[in-house]
Amino acid sequence: MTTTRRAFGALAATAAVTALAPATTASASPRRHHRLIAHDDFRRGLGQWAVELEKGGTVTASRGALEVDVPAGATIWFRKRLEGPYALEYTATPVSAGGVNDRVSDLNNFWNAVDVRSPDDLFATARGGALAEYDYLRTYYVGYGANTNTTTRLRRYVGEAGVRPLLYDYTEPLLVPNRPHRVRIVSDGSTVRWWNNGRLVFDHHDPQPYTSGHFAFRTTWSHFRIADFRVWQPPRQQR
Repeated sequence: MTTTRRAFGALAATAAVTALAPATTASASPRRHHRLIAHDDFRRGLGQWAVELEKGGTVTASRGALEVDVPAGATIWFRKRLEGPYALEYTATPVSAGGVNDRVSDLNNFWNAVDVRSPDDLFATARGGALAEYDYLRTYYVGYGANTNTTTRLRRYVGEAGVRPLLYDYTEPLLVPNRPHRVRIVSDGSTVRWWNNGRLVFDHHDPQPYTSGHFAFRTTWSHFRIADFRVWQPPRQQR
């Protein structure tokens, strides 16, 4: 067991009862009375996305799916900057059908991401898809079923090389091959939540929250089909 896992083991155990509790019907759906502020049905290409690949692979958007089939690191950024509060949803299916990249692992996300080297424009700094290149982000990061589907973690990057503070470290829940995983992310001031199939996986209170920035799908050596990308704004932000 690493020092990091020991340090956060007690926190994870304490949080597990509430952070992994089943969602109620009301809290699981953000749509009622919310306004849709961004979406992609993945039928018209990658115009809303910027793709960063470590060692190539394919990323396409057609016929209702974002297909990510890569041999190494891949980050797919939503070009529009998001301002909280918001709730973001998508469905991702880890493909396991015998393909060369069909390793069930790493359903990951960055959100509210800002690159400290170009804080006003995330895309003014070039990145090549390797995970270490993202150390200069200030962002939240979930690695769900990472490390060949053995860990599920929440990190809060602080924009420093080699520093990726770990907030929660679980050995479950993990990815299920060929099963749709419906993800919901809530960014609401100090409230940071990440759900999967109605289950609240991470429920974090951040006294110094990241409240705006960019969202990305992140994975490495895997094959995913992603659909139904939506971002909702709560009523109090409507004019």
